[in-house]
Amino acid sequence: MKLGVTGLSQVMSGGDHRTAPRLGFALPESKFHPPGARPGIVVRAALVERLAATRAPVITVAAPPGYGKTTLMAQWADRIGPRAAWLSCDDEDNDPVVLLTALAVALDRIGPVDPAIFPALASSGAPISIVPRFVSAVAAVQPVTVLLDHAEAVTNRQCLNAIAEFALCLPPGWQVALASRTVVPLPTARLRAQGGIAEITADDLAMGPAEAGSLLKGAGAEVDEAGLRDLLQRTEGWPTGLYLAALAMESGTRQSDVGFTFTGDDVYMGDYLRSELLDRVSAAEVSFLIRTSVLDRMCGPLCDAIVAEQGSGAVLERLEARNLLVIPLDRRREWYRYHHLLRELLRAELRRREPGLIQDLHFRAAMWFEANDMPEAAIDHAQAAGDYDRVARLILELQNPVWASGRVETVRRWMEWLRDLTAAEHYGATAAHGSLIFALLGQAVEAERWAAAAERAVPAGILPDGSTMEATLAYMRANLGRDGVAAMRRDARIAWEGLSPASPYRMSMLFTEGTSHLLEGDPAQAEPILAHTLDLATHAGISPFVGMVLAEQCAVAAERHDWSRVTALAQRAAAVVDDGQLGDYWTSALVYAWASRAALHEGNIAQARRYLGRASRLRPLLTYALPVVSVQALLEMARAYITLADPGGAAAVLAQAHGILQQRPGLGVLPAQAGRLQADLATIEARAVGPSALTAAELRLLPLLSTHLPVSEIATELFLSPHTIKSEMKSIYRKLGATTRTQAVTRSRELGLLGL
Repeated sequence: MKLGVTGLSQVMSGGDHRTAPRLGFALPESKFHPPGARPGIVVRAALVERLAATRAPVITVAAPPGYGKTTLMAQWADRIGPRAAWLSCDDEDNDPVVLLTALAVALDRIGPVDPAIFPALASSGAPISIVPRFVSAVAAVQPVTVLLDHAEAVTNRQCLNAIAEFALCLPPGWQVALASRTVVPLPTARLRAQGGIAEITADDLAMGPAEAGSLLKGAGAEVDEAGLRDLLQRTEGWPTGLYLAALAMESGTRQSDVGFTFTGDDVYMGDYLRSELLDRVSAAEVSFLIRTSVLDRMCGPLCDAIVAEQGSGAVLERLEARNLLVIPLDRRREWYRYHHLLRELLRAELRRREPGLIQDLHFRAAMWFEANDMPEAAIDHAQAAGDYDRVARLILELQNPVWASGRVETVRRWMEWLRDLTAAEHYGATAAHGSLIFALLGQAVEAERWAAAAERAVPAGILPDGSTMEATLAYMRANLGRDGVAAMRRDARIAWEGLSPASPYRMSMLFTEGTSHLLEGDPAQAEPILAHTLDLATHAGISPFVGMVLAEQCAVAAERHDWSRVTALAQRAAAVVDDGQLGDYWTSALVYAWASRAALHEGNIAQARRYLGRASRLRPLLTYALPVVSVQALLEMARAYITLADPGGAAAVLAQAHGILQQRPGLGVLPAQAGRLQADLATIEARAVGPSALTAAELRLLPLLSTHLPVSEIATELFLSPHTIKSEMKSIYRKLGATTRTQAVTRSRELGLLGL
């Protein structure tokens, strides 16, 4: 994503000798640096020494706003030197792919991180089960102290679980420190019992006489010893309270008139901030401050657009120079943010003084961000402005590339916001593409819900890329395959004709047409269409699709009993998947299934089992929402299991295939193939049930067993009851021959059912 203003450019790795990690999205450079220290800042020497002395792997700094958490963390980072990895959290980190990618980038600046982790995060959506692999990827870096500032901005459950898992899996000698306004979401009791956590609280951060005196002097206020004691008593050592008192005194207020008793979370704090800040700047500056408070971060041109005046950059510089809680985010002083306390006050003032202007301010911000190639920020402000058409149009443009970058939670959050906005102009197309996204995630119910929403929208019109709405709906129906093979092919042709020539979805309709002939038992008709599809996919460089088309061509070659070609195609497809690190994609299930069959034909039993293990990990993604390839993959797996004389594995995948066929009965020759395989299975001698018999539900649970999550939290993660989770765990243990959770995880990794 190209960004139009420097200071928010896509991050690069440190050092001229290093190659920057290639990311599918941008990260603000300011995330990786603590904010610059204001003149006269007090060095928290005792606390820095305390932090430097601790050997606890986990450190928390938790206190209300204004206690100097960021200042302390920044001073400690400076003490640590080049072994400190800084990350300022914000709302965008409520997607585990963004959070873990940003952390990997921060660590890569200190030492080489295994570059494979970046595509692994993107392809998997970064579930909590990938954290051990993440730790392995960064462990080669010498011991590091990771500092996560503003951790309270992270509220997404998956992200919080990832942070906790990372803290529990740290390499030897590493430390992670989290600064937060709220209680840090860690298994604190467990860490305390192990002596693995050091905790800094508001009481620790409250200033004593020496530090308070230095702060007041640095801010230009002189007080005697009695006056200092009085201020300390009234502020309870709250650093920001002392700082504001100093500003007030420096501007002429008598010490005895400064404020009243208050602390960082006192209800009167806003009144005090208002009287000592807003009442001491010009009316024009007050207007500027409260109107730009709708922005998380700001630069001169953006503020010009918000306030409809020129010269905002100079205003920001002037406010910062006067120590009015305006914080620069880069050394060039292009981008700024307001101190959190100040922004909360300003937003309250905006609601009080000009409530009717708020939507318009967000509307202006959305226009500016879109015009400057920052569409995701534009979506946030368009939502706040109630600009539904802009939101739907931008999400339609972004949902697939953002999903392809791995940011599943970001897309899910957008789609949830759109849920009931059927009046938006491009809602139908957004819902149609959303249906496919949820289908690829193995969430069939959500895919059907969004398909129904798309079909309720207006079926006519031309989309921004030139595609017709009719073609977009046909594309969705062809993927869902609800009405049989003939309807699937008809919809694929409508979509091929009506989708924009530049649409990345168009070639998938050619694939669907070719596959429809295979479903009718006509490989001769399918072959040239699939060959054309492969040429288009290869030219476009869409590796997951290339691998799937190659696997589909295996079926054509197998119909002709040309096993040398099957083997060549399967090996090529597997190489595409492995080289592109696409093992977590839905499209790879068919690739691995055919690679297993080809290996069996070559007599390589061990390799066949490895490929079957990889295919099995993807079985939770194989549902009736994408029925054709899902059933094809399951049937090829069944054939491999039958060849291996593994009735448990064959029965499990056939049961899953039959379940899909019950929902989608009109899939040509596939029901008959499933019936024949069921008959073949009956001829195999029964034996003890093993790992291959794991159900799709058990395979979905399996990765979570390797995490710190207890049964109750696993149940929450999977939207199931704890009783169901316990029952599935017992079944998993039985099939794996394990008696404990640790044994089950170890055995699963040995079998390739779990990643490293």
